[in-house]
Amino acid sequence: MSNVDFYRRVPKDLTEATTLGAIMSILAVGVMSILFFSETYAFARTSLETAISMDDNQAPEIRLNFNISLLDLHCDYVSVDVWDALGTNRQNVTKNIEKWQIDSDGNRKVFSGRNREAREVRHEDHDSTLEQLHEDGVHAKLLTKDTFKVFLDQNEMAFIDLYAPWCIWCQRLLPTWEKFAEEVERSQMPVGVASVDCVAESDLCRDQRVMAFPTLRWYQKGEAIAPDYKMDRTVAALVGYAKRKLEMEEKFRDWDKREQDPEKRRRVREMSAYNRAEHPGCQVSGHLMVNRVPGNFHIEAKSVNHNLNAAMTNLTHRVNHLSFGDPKFAQSRKMKRVLKQLPEAHQQFSPMDDTLYLTSDFHQAHHHYIKVVSTHLDMSGGWDKLTSYQFLEQSQIVYYDEANVPEARFSYDLSPMSVTVRKEGRKWYDYLTSLCAIIGGTFTTLGLIDAVLYKFFKAKKI
Repeated sequence: MSNVDFYRRVPKDLTEATTLGAIMSILAVGVMSILFFSETYAFARTSLETAISMDDNQAPEIRLNFNISLLDLHCDYVSVDVWDALGTNRQNVTKNIEKWQIDSDGNRKVFSGRNREAREVRHEDHDSTLEQLHEDGVHAKLLTKDTFKVFLDQNEMAFIDLYAPWCIWCQRLLPTWEKFAEEVERSQMPVGVASVDCVAESDLCRDQRVMAFPTLRWYQKGEAIAPDYKMDRTVAALVGYAKRKLEMEEKFRDWDKREQDPEKRRRVREMSAYNRAEHPGCQVSGHLMVNRVPGNFHIEAKSVNHNLNAAMTNLTHRVNHLSFGDPKFAQSRKMKRVLKQLPEAHQQFSPMDDTLYLTSDFHQAHHHYIKVVSTHLDMSGGWDKLTSYQFLEQSQIVYYDEANVPEARFSYDLSPMSVTVRKEGRKWYDYLTSLCAIIGGTFTTLGLIDAVLYKFFKAKKI
């Protein structure tokens, strides 16, 4: 066995200890120690590697989460529509979407219900035309910019129809409004009834912030009382509304001695909550299940009971949150642990959050173009891959014709490529190989240097 010994021993009597050898030995130990700790540190560290490949995600749909505040659009007029390249065209999506009225600072104030189809108000049919109703005189006064303030000063309580002649709903309402004015006069109700043509008096309607036609607005002591009337447009409904408004005020509560029903009094007191201050802003939030094809969802002003005033539609909005994928997964402990290991460049999951998109004028709105990229996170060496969605976004202002109502559009397109982020570390056998190379290489290299220096200095002594 001794014939195959690779590590043969040299008798100690045949070796010679020198100062140079001691110096080289100390140097060898120092170099090996430095390299050993450096290699161990490199082995303990991991690095992130990214790769681009074809996306193999086979899910037919993707979840789109959004929370958007429209700072100058009433919740009654907010509509969410979806369109995509496969032919999907959903108007006023109602599922999984809710709306909140917000105050002037953008904070939630009053829950406005889930997004659903608005109830279509009832109109009254008349045998007489408006011209025939005017034969005995005009009872609903037509106001102008010059007479509007005078009329409010003359009538402590006033009910005014702000309309546009081209609006089909306004045309159906005009005979009803005239009959309502006749009934108010016949009953001697202390209410002034009038109307304003917003085409002829566009400046006046702009000052009154008329966003839809017809707008039926109650005025008290010269001030508009929110919210606007949104119930049935029949003579009976309008008269009942005017009576309740009068009965809510102590001064006019006993204007009609016949109206003394205690139950009716109780309902009037409960209705006082309806007469609340209101800011024309809306926060719409929820999620959509969209096909994995190019498409868009857009938020616009729309109503089944009104014609929108395009000149007063302001689509200034703040994106509180916009993301793709399951939000519960994004908020899980596993995902949060993974995100701590990722640099900011790989965390573009919701880059639009808390961004205000301001439109400084009417007839314009921001359109957003979003490129969605599937991102596979492999942080456990292939044992457990996580899939999320990053996206890039660009926005620009689009200008509309005066007759068209602007919309805030979010166009999305899914990239056919995906990004894989993988945590890379050194293998244990690579680490051991490097340690052996350090020890053996350092020992051999410094041994050769020691031998050369020993011969050099020994020859010099001779």
